[in-house]
Amino acid sequence: MTTFQTSADKDAALRALDAVIDPRTGQGLAAAGLVQGLVVRGGRAGFMLEVPADVAAAYAPVREAAERALAALPGIEKAQVVLTTSAAEGVTRQRKGARLAGDPAAEPKPPQEAQRPDHVKRVIAVASGKGGVGKSTVSTNLAVALAGLGLNVGLLDADVYGPSAPRMMGIDADPQFVDGKLQPLEAHSVKVMSIGFMVDEGAPMIWRGPMASSAVRQMVQDVRWGTEAAPLDVLVVDLPPGTGDIHLTLVQKLAVDGVVIVSTPQEIALIDARRAAAMFQKTATPILGVIENMAFFADPATGAPIPIFGSGGAKAEAAALGVPVLAEIPIEIAVREAGDNGAPIVTRDQGGAAAEAFRAAARALL
Repeated sequence: MTTFQTSADKDAALRALDAVIDPRTGQGLAAAGLVQGLVVRGGRAGFMLEVPADVAAAYAPVREAAERALAALPGIEKAQVVLTTSAAEGVTRQRKGARLAGDPAAEPKPPQEAQRPDHVKRVIAVASGKGGVGKSTVSTNLAVALAGLGLNVGLLDADVYGPSAPRMMGIDADPQFVDGKLQPLEAHSVKVMSIGFMVDEGAPMIWRGPMASSAVRQMVQDVRWGTEAAPLDVLVVDLPPGTGDIHLTLVQKLAVDGVVIVSTPQEIALIDARRAAAMFQKTATPILGVIENMAFFADPATGAPIPIFGSGGAKAEAAALGVPVLAEIPIEIAVREAGDNGAPIVTRDQGGAAAEAFRAAARALL
């Protein structure tokens, strides 16, 4: 049964929060007007601690003290205080302007110690801010298309929570250690490494962020991608969706030459693509271009493009970023079938529009 908040619950929470002192005013948090959106319900209590942006870092201990105060209340099992920033001192505060204030120590910075793996000439990451836009389909087809252009290519499946390269590349084997290094497996003339080789296909990856980041670091550092005699020309890295620990680990540890942003045309996907692009811009990682996947469906009768998810979004986004649209990939059943069957569409479909779009994107990245 859900327990709803009562005025008595909120009063008790406000009294507890007034015992936590605001360092700027010397008042309790509630009296100082810093408790926003207080909720006490179902064993949980939380609120937004809103402070000016220029002093947000100093309020991290205050946030922790407020959480302890709420957690000490009878019946409270979980307390959460979100630190947000408001307008600067002396400016009228607007709720619409509130933003999450990140931990300054965790703010992304341009990579200073990033390195390429031994005997790897170039690293290209494929990213999206949102899942389900076909990022892994793009990654596998780009890697195979680059190999088709005569390059020595590797594919690192860094999506440790949802590894799909083994299925999409048609590989079912275990990588081996040789002289202390993991040997990537090979399919369609591409060297492939994925956490999916080491776990059952249906097994959930229940890992916290540091564990996932450590796994990615090992797949970067402990894999023999190339040799002095046969260096890898390009390593394609299939990133997980979002902008989290794995992304920061990669750009800080792995010297990424550029990123390809993948999105579908609709605005809800483009919003997340912008977040991904902004993260890479903050880490001084070049954005090479945008690929619009599922751009349109060709009318079976006339061949006319039907923009199921809208049109023009990727072009506008690429223009805003100052980068090219590398390809507009149409919706084709054959693309899905090829991925499910372990043979990316560029390996077997010489004339299809989607296959040619992937090849065009690969050529544009040379």
